[in-house]
Amino acid sequence: MKYAFWNNKGGTGKTSLAFQAICEYSLENPSKKILVVDVCPQANLSELFLGGLQNGGSNKLLERQGAMPRASIGGYFQLRLPSPYTMPPTIQLADFVSRPSRYNPAIPTNIELICGDPLLELQANAINTLANNQIPGTNTWIAVIDWISDLLRLAVGHDVIFFDCNPSFSVYTQIALAASDRLILPVMADDSSRRAVQNALSLLYGLKLPDPIYTTYAFSAKLEVAKRTLPKVHLIAKNRITQYMGSASAYAAVLNSVDDDIRALLLTHPHLFTFNSTKDGTVEVRDFQTSGVVAFARGVPFSQLKAGKQDIGGHRVQVKEDYRLDSLRAIRRLVAKL
Repeated sequence: MKYAFWNNKGGTGKTSLAFQAICEYSLENPSKKILVVDVCPQANLSELFLGGLQNGGSNKLLERQGAMPRASIGGYFQLRLPSPYTMPPTIQLADFVSRPSRYNPAIPTNIELICGDPLLELQANAINTLANNQIPGTNTWIAVIDWISDLLRLAVGHDVIFFDCNPSFSVYTQIALAASDRLILPVMADDSSRRAVQNALSLLYGLKLPDPIYTTYAFSAKLEVAKRTLPKVHLIAKNRITQYMGSASAYAAVLNSVDDDIRALLLTHPHLFTFNSTKDGTVEVRDFQTSGVVAFARGVPFSQLKAGKQDIGGHRVQVKEDYRLDSLRAIRRLVAKL
């Protein structure tokens, strides 16, 4: 099974949510081999897995990006640029894979990682050009959109694959989504969340396009012409819920409106979802507060995080045990739906 964490809107807490959920899933399933593919130029998820800000995650990431060949998704794409429409037989998955537990002992040993890479932004224009070339007998767009799928055919020993996608609909995000089976969509209870969900589903599935002229060029239409399946929405994670709820009933109304939109789509487009009701397809995740800050700085899952006073960047902060446990329980609720 292949899961993608994605929302076209930034600021939804997607990366920290992905990090904690992937770690917890791996701890609960120690016999499964997990592959994480960071398809984001910021590579924040990779830094977390390699140690976080406090434990040199950035330097370790640079080390992996400096390997020969470059041990990152950008390194793989770099080798595909000269051979965009045919997978070179010399490419080996192992060349791009890192084992985070060797760099960060807090990470479960059954996780492997393909690091993110800022090269993705530089490569995007070239990839778009290659995808739009006209070659008789070759669907160049599909050949390029299949790049990650091509690589994952070499991942014969992995049981579950997770993607962390950039908050965009750039070509590298499309390549990752096309390789996915299921979508985890984090949302926030702010004023733009309802629009963000609508926009994400419009980009992915071609829903409510402003003009029929866009239909031919839509991501979903081009995949369907090539007889490829689209990833299905599997879970909507209402993130940082306690930051907005309580007396701020207007925010509850925003989240209820998201539910209403999903209910309507379940009636008209049930094939786009893996669930039949919003209860089955949503999960509420509390604000991680100081526990999240410390976990993010140290690259530590909540199950491994210690309560008490901590030194973070020269500042003393306190992780409260009840807050840590609340955060861990929220992540476990999410993982239970995978």
